[in-house]
Amino acid sequence: MSVIITGHARKRLKDMRQDDITLDDIVTAAASIPGQIASATRFRGFFARSGRMFDLVVKDVNKGRLVITIIGK
Repeated sequence: MSVIITGHARKRLKDMRQDDITLDDIVTAAASIPGQIASATRFRGFFARSGRMFDLVVKDVNKGRLVITIIGK
């Protein structure tokens, strides 16, 4: 499954709250969610390689899994 990261999500990675979370961390986390996600849903408790905890809001679309935003903890 392909993972699509929105421009908004990429912009959020530059915020201090999402510091030390990489695109690779996001792709790995999004791909690890099982099943089909019909509407935008928040998934909690992912960890970046740096140890930083984050949440994802994702939705499945025709082209793959769309990452709408990232929320750092």
